[in-house]
Amino acid sequence: MKLAFYIAKKYFFSSKKRGFIHFISIISMLGVCLGTAALIIVLSVFNGLEELNRSIFKSSDPDIRIQSTQSKTFAQEAINWAALEKIEGIDKTTKVLEDNALARRNEEQMIVVVKGVDSTFIRHNPLEANLYDGELLLKKDSEYFAFVAGGVYSTLSLQSFNYLRPLELWYPKNQKLNVLNPESNISTLVLPVSGAFVLEQEYDNIIYVSLEMMEKLTEMPGQLSSLDIQLTDEKYTNQVKNKLEKLFPENFSIKDRDQQNEALYRAIKIEKMFIFMALLFIIGIASFNIYFALSMLVLDKKDDIQTLSALGASKKLIRSLFLAEGGIISLTGALIGLIFGVGICWSQMQYGWLKMGMEFALVDAYPILLKFSDVCLSIFGILIITFLASVFPAKKATRFT
Repeated sequence: MKLAFYIAKKYFFSSKKRGFIHFISIISMLGVCLGTAALIIVLSVFNGLEELNRSIFKSSDPDIRIQSTQSKTFAQEAINWAALEKIEGIDKTTKVLEDNALARRNEEQMIVVVKGVDSTFIRHNPLEANLYDGELLLKKDSEYFAFVAGGVYSTLSLQSFNYLRPLELWYPKNQKLNVLNPESNISTLVLPVSGAFVLEQEYDNIIYVSLEMMEKLTEMPGQLSSLDIQLTDEKYTNQVKNKLEKLFPENFSIKDRDQQNEALYRAIKIEKMFIFMALLFIIGIASFNIYFALSMLVLDKKDDIQTLSALGASKKLIRSLFLAEGGIISLTGALIGLIFGVGICWSQMQYGWLKMGMEFALVDAYPILLKFSDVCLSIFGILIITFLASVFPAKKATRFT
């Protein structure tokens, strides 16, 4: 094998006869190089998007969420609070009553998602890291406030702690429609705004209020739409989840953060898989250059093959020679592409030179996350394709022995 590699190296790097065959070999190498770099960069971009979504969900979603599978809300009495407090690994439990409502200020209005939460919500809340204006505050002494998303804040032209610009929430009463007095069909709540947060567009219509105010607005005292649980450490997720499944009846769903956003993660993984397959297919088409380059090299070196055969070279050595030639082309291209792709990803992760160009973006630069497994998978897939492209010309070479 050493002899085959030595001869193949001479064929590729020789300064003599740099004709069309050598040109095709260089083109083949560049195709593998660009394909490898593109695979690594694209897969890293998908990893970065997935990680960015995880950070967003960590700010907005609890570690574990408990909801009823049979109804929109459930009674607080359905929860065994004494047993719940004994479960290790739970940092806090937040009662949540959530529903849609109409938010208004003067002539501006929009449909929003109002979440009534208890006092544990503001304790160690990651939303504080995403504050756009004001502060995270729902109640101070006997005064109540609303904490809104950036989309609500800008659309309704709100201002933090401006009592002349309060937020109005309208919610339909659960009663028979009164046509003669339409206002009696609507429950209203007027609150000043304490602050605003910015995540992504999906969360631009969320408003947080205290649980007492939400019960007053919806006229559903003692009811919850979910119970949000924050853990002392995410490593306890499966342990706590198993205990909660034993504590709550079957008509309750208990989901960790990944399960709460399962559809999005699945979509990202499917897109990543299809992009990977599409790029491999493109590299497969580009590897035809390796096939043609080796086929022409076999014809060009027919006399050399016969000479080597006369000197005692076996068919295995001749075949290994041209396999090594294809290996040099593919490995050189893959190595250069690997350095190029990893270098771009690393520099973006370290310095963020490619900016998002958005004023209210959560991150200033495009998110990229380089994973060793993706690098290995890309190199493995490319080497398999280029090896298959080298096998047939190598077999043809043995005919001249």
